[in-house]
Order: sequence, then structure tokens, then C-alpha cells
Amino acid sequence: MPDGKLCDGGVKFLKKARSGGIDPSLRPEVWPFLLGIYDVNNSKEERDCIRVQKRKEYENLRKQCRRKLKRNDRGFKAKEAAEISSAEVSGDLSQVMDSPRLEDVASSRRSPSAEQGNLAAEDSDCPDQAPQGSDSILDGDGGSVVTYEDGLAGDTESSDSDSSEEPEIAESFLATEFTGENDFHLPSWGNSSPSETESKLKLQKDEDFATWQRIMRVDAVRANGEWIMYSPSQAAVPEMKARWLAESVGLRDYDHLEPNRIFHAARLVTILEAYALYDPEIGYCQGMSDLLSPIIAVMEEDFLAFWCFVGFMKKARHNFRLDEVGIRRQLGIVSKIIKCKDSHLYKHLEKLQAEDCFFVYRMVVVLFRRELNLDQTLCLWEVMWADQAAIRAGIARSAWGRMRLRAPPSDDLLLYAIAACVLQRRKLIIEKYSSMDEIMRECNSMAGQLDVWKLLDDAHDLVVNLHDKI
Repeated sequence: MPDGKLCDGGVKFLKKARSGGIDPSLRPEVWPFLLGIYDVNNSKEERDCIRVQKRKEYENLRKQCRRKLKRNDRGFKAKEAAEISSAEVSGDLSQVMDSPRLEDVASSRRSPSAEQGNLAAEDSDCPDQAPQGSDSILDGDGGSVVTYEDGLAGDTESSDSDSSEEPEIAESFLATEFTGENDFHLPSWGNSSPSETESKLKLQKDEDFATWQRIMRVDAVRANGEWIMYSPSQAAVPEMKARWLAESVGLRDYDHLEPNRIFHAARLVTILEAYALYDPEIGYCQGMSDLLSPIIAVMEEDFLAFWCFVGFMKKARHNFRLDEVGIRRQLGIVSKIIKCKDSHLYKHLEKLQAEDCFFVYRMVVVLFRRELNLDQTLCLWEVMWADQAAIRAGIARSAWGRMRLRAPPSDDLLLYAIAACVLQRRKLIIEKYSSMDEIMRECNSMAGQLDVWKLLDDAHDLVVNLHDKI
């Protein structure tokens, strides 16, 4: 697998992934292929070059994160000093004592999960995954690795020292990745001069980023320790290393956690911060930490975990758009699958005004992460990613036919699996439930009750019979 080119243009490799046959020990090598970091036919030399470039791009994002963190800290201190000075002039210190700290202000951006309820509140269902290596830096193409101890000095440097090293890449990402797909609307400030507009835009970006940081820090600390039994090597992180990383990303209120969970929470924040800069249209929303957790459980290098997450989010990012267009499109597909497969069930849903399938909202947003345990989640996602990788590679249906696979690859396998989950409960829904709220409670209480292989078998059956109609 790691050397040379993949056999048969990647078909056999993807067949193995689609069947859930990936050896867990090979996941760190296989996932970069499934998630688009490498092409299935890249040689080892090509992959090495890509790896070096991706590491540099990630480290540039992390530099920007550190600069923003320092700017935000300076801004808060300046604001606090101004309040104290104003109070001293007026002789009234009570306003300073009563004013909230900047980081405690509840100015969080509305999450697309607001209609469903606060995803982060359901802590018992949230998966927590494995910590990995430090935020290590590879100099050039093969230089020495900087450990977390060496990084202590680097992170204490002046934020101005690296301000001119690399251009910010968030804007170029939006221009190249999402042109024509999602419009990124910037605010207008009337007759402001270009310099004033630029200054206001930078301030707004910093404020958005500070808001995202506050939310992701809370979500990260709430993440549970399910990953520990799957990644014992990552669970043995020293306390000093865990606390250093936590401090470097401004994590708070973590003293009640074990060192491995502190480290895991800090890694979540480290990578989520970088993603918020990489894709500022989406930034951070609750539920994204659920998607990242299984990835950092497997990928021990932060930069590879980040790019795997980027590959995952190319499809999943639409779940977090504020206009909810992506979510509604997917719910519409689930509804259409159910209508085509079981008209009796669909008519019952119409009677309950539930034909929009809003009751599976959470499954769509976090891709079954709350309904499946970690091992089941990884199996489902790998099959789904293999389908998407096959489509990216342009592997024709005829190739799958020669491999004697029942279902052709589908970009919407997740939605077929969600429809299959609903269809498995058709009798219960028709005979017992008389409102959409009751169906939603049923769907939200499925944790630990699903057979992932039965789910995939039923989803593939639906793909075989309905993919030409949907």
C-alpha cells in the first residue's frame, strides 16, 4: 500500500475499502488516499512532495492562528485597561467589576443545529478521540522535527516576527475552491475609504475568529474519552506536554480532565482553529468537533489530520452553512428515497407533516456520529469515503461490474444509509407514532442500537434499485 502505485488503477484498493476491509493499523496510510490528499495512483515520490507542501501550508495557518490569538489577548487587555481608566476618572469602579470578561461574552454565531437543539449539550453521545503528536514542524523537505519542548520558545516570539513570512491563504482558498458554489458576502460600510474598509474588515475577521475560538474551546473540553481504548499509545501523553499544548491554544477550565483528554481537547482546538482560517465562510459551528474527533484518533500528525479533515469537509461543509441550503437538499434526497421505496410509509409521513424528513437532521449534520460508536463510525465513513474516492478517480460503473460489486459508487451513500435506517423502523413509525416529534425522539435515541453492516447492506440495496431515479 505505501509504496509504488496501487494495483488496477486503484479499483482493488477501493473495493477493499468499500467492503469495510481496511486493517485499523493501516488507516493512517489509507485515509489520505480516501480523503483526497493523495491520488490513488500517486507514486511514493509524488506523495512525499505533496506531504512536504501540505505540512508547510498547515504550519502557515498555525502561525496565523498564533498571531490572531496574541492580537485578541492584546485587544482584551487594552479594553480592560480602558475600562479601568474610565472608571477611575468617574470614581465608579463598580462598572469594571460588573462588566463581563471578553471571552465570556455569549456572542456566538448561530449554529445550523439551532432548530434541532444544542448539539453540544448531548455530551453522553459525543465521541472523543485520540490525541496525537505535537504540533511538530518539518524544516524544508526532511529536516529535523521540532518537538513540543522546542516549540515553547517559538510560540513565545513576538507575533510581528512572522507577520510577513507567508501570505494569508484563507482568501485564496475561497477564490479557488468555492467560486460559483457558495457566495461569500462581505459587509458594506457605506462611503468608507479603502483603508478604513480594510481596517474594519480585518477587525470583523478577528472578532469572528475570537467568537469561533470561544465556542470550539467549550466543545473541545466537553469531548468524551471514547477514543482512549482505540488509541492506547496516544492516551499515554505526559501531563506536561498536555498542559503546554492546552496553554498554547488558550484552552480554559480543563483542570478536571485527565492529561490525555486535555491533550485531545487541545488538539481539537489546534486543528479547528486552522480550519476556521482556511474556510472563513464556514468558520466553526457546533458539530464540527464531532467530525474531527475520529480523525485525530487515527492520524497522529496534526498536519495530516488537518488535511484529512479538509477533505472530509469538502462534502460535509454544506451541513454548516447558515442558509441551510445543503442540509435541506440532503433531507430532500432522503425524502425522495423513502417515497420511491415505500409509498405507504411516505404517505404516513405526509399525514404527520413530516415528509421533509427533518427528524433525521442530526444524522445528516454529524454523519451518524451520535448514533454509532467510534469503531462503527470509522467503518461507515471509510465505505462512504471509498465511494467518493472512486468517483473522484473516474472509475466507471463497468469497472465495478467486473469486480462483481452490487452497487455502483454513490456520492450520497450517507443519505441512502439514513433512508435505510428510517425504513428499518417503518412498522414502528406507522403503527405507533402520531407526530414528527415522536419520530425525532426515536431517531435521536438510536445510539448503540444500530448494526452498521446491516445498515450498509440495506443502503447498497437502495443504491442498486434507486440510483437512476434519485
